[in-house]
Amino acid sequence: MLDERGDMALPGRIRTVGWLICLVLVAASRVWAGESLAEEYQVKAAFLFNFAKFVEWPPDAFKSPADPFLICVLGENPFGGALEDVVRNKTWGNRALAVREVSNSQQAAACQIVFIGSLERKRARPFLNELKGRSILTVGENDDFIANGGIVNFKLKDARVRIEIDAACAERARLRISSKLLSLAEIIRN
Repeated sequence: MLDERGDMALPGRIRTVGWLICLVLVAASRVWAGESLAEEYQVKAAFLFNFAKFVEWPPDAFKSPADPFLICVLGENPFGGALEDVVRNKTWGNRALAVREVSNSQQAAACQIVFIGSLERKRARPFLNELKGRSILTVGENDDFIANGGIVNFKLKDARVRIEIDAACAERARLRISSKLLSLAEIIRN
């Protein structure tokens, strides 16, 4: 089937996966090229936004149909305005995307994704323990993040942003991660 330009039209999922692969390559090349820390967090913000497209949450992860899809940051926000810029005017299904800063697990209970940055390393393990059993995609950036109970970890390897995923931990949280996303990650067995 041809599109209006005469090119082969691709189904939506294939285009989305292609876009994610391009994002990973762009992210890797920017970090590899020695871009600033701010640029690194712009890349990570784009990843957080795209995780929402490749993870399936159970219906009870939301209190009501009107609740927004929340991407939360524990403690100090290393993204500056990058995360807000990425989600501005975007939706997840019929839900508006929003960014919130949280300081404890009670506030994080309403979130679908929680990012725990390197500055919160000491608080990560107890925080993750408090979130056990909840359908929250926890994302970090410390070497021991997955060992402490996190689901997704950003790791710089060969000057590129890489993703590590504990699929079993995601399953225990009742989150279904797309095989497309899993194929781009290093699977960690914790």
